[in-house]
Amino acid sequence: MKKNISILLTALFLAASLSACSQTSASETAASGTGNSGTEAPGAAAENNAAAENEENTAGSSETSAAASGSAQTGEPYRVSIVQPMSHTSLDQIRDTIIASLEASGKNIEITTENANNDTSALATILNNVRSQGTDLVIPIATSTAQSAKTVFDGDSTPIVFAAVSDPAAAGLTGDDCQNITGVSNNIPAAEIVKLIFNFQPDCETIGFLYTSSETNSVSTINAAKAYCDEAGIAYEEAAIANLSELQTAAESLIADGVDALYTGNDNAIASAMATYTDTAYAAGIPIYCGADSMVADGGFATVGVNYVQLGEQVADMALKIMDGAAPSELPYETLSNYAQYVNLQAAGRFGADFPESAYEGYEVLVEADGTSHFNQ
Repeated sequence: MKKNISILLTALFLAASLSACSQTSASETAASGTGNSGTEAPGAAAENNAAAENEENTAGSSETSAAASGSAQTGEPYRVSIVQPMSHTSLDQIRDTIIASLEASGKNIEITTENANNDTSALATILNNVRSQGTDLVIPIATSTAQSAKTVFDGDSTPIVFAAVSDPAAAGLTGDDCQNITGVSNNIPAAEIVKLIFNFQPDCETIGFLYTSSETNSVSTINAAKAYCDEAGIAYEEAAIANLSELQTAAESLIADGVDALYTGNDNAIASAMATYTDTAYAAGIPIYCGADSMVADGGFATVGVNYVQLGEQVADMALKIMDGAAPSELPYETLSNYAQYVNLQAAGRFGADFPESAYEGYEVLVEADGTSHFNQ
């Protein structure tokens, strides 16, 4: 009897062991074929690569990264989609700062980045793809992207946290129909713009404002600056461009009108073509003042403007609050707590600046006279 019981127990033990091995093998096989953390099966990898290439050729470009905090994390990752209209120093800096801040949070986050590559007509397609594929939070960078996100996600509860929108109210991103929208504005007070110019050129008689007519953010900034000049009795000329092919001609026109200084705010198109802008202005001895430190890094002379690292950190902080349960409607949109003050000494040499040393007090040198850059350092 005891012998029969022993044989029976041994048989049960062997059966249980074989069952466990079978389940483990099946689990490992499934993990190797799917998911972000395992190694894809060759067939799955080929299919995913083909799909990715097809999507990139259709509209913009995209990348996905995981910001997992390690083996302690459980459950599905929180999906964040970052969308930008084009690549230039300011927008890329915002994107990279947001990603770094989210990754440093220790949360289980999957981040996808999308870029319309300067094709604004592709934004709606990109955002519709983001919506159909599923996302938990959208971060649109720049006004045009935020407006497209609002339209595409209309009627959806997906939170939208915009970055770098100069005038959220004018862009239609506030109000009763925007309960799922918040973010961080890159607005610059008009008084600071004019003070910037007169700090270096107290005898300036006429300011030249140059901007892209289709960019709500840029138009808003320039309108505020013009209103301030009207009240203060400061003369100005303005030129608006519809596309970058008009940039050189517009700058030359303002210079021919006798402006003493040029100012361009947070204008994405012009920010992507600073070489053309600066070559034209500096050849005529006219300084260019800008709305962002990144534009100074790319050749502008000086700014009291946006520090896009700070802006990116504020955007990421708002996104993390929403991940922790806060509703976007509980988080009013923010502005920057302080403004960057930078100069480019190489640019000063290019247009022949002879400003006194006192004019540079309070400004940090972003680019040295020999071209050494301290941007992002």
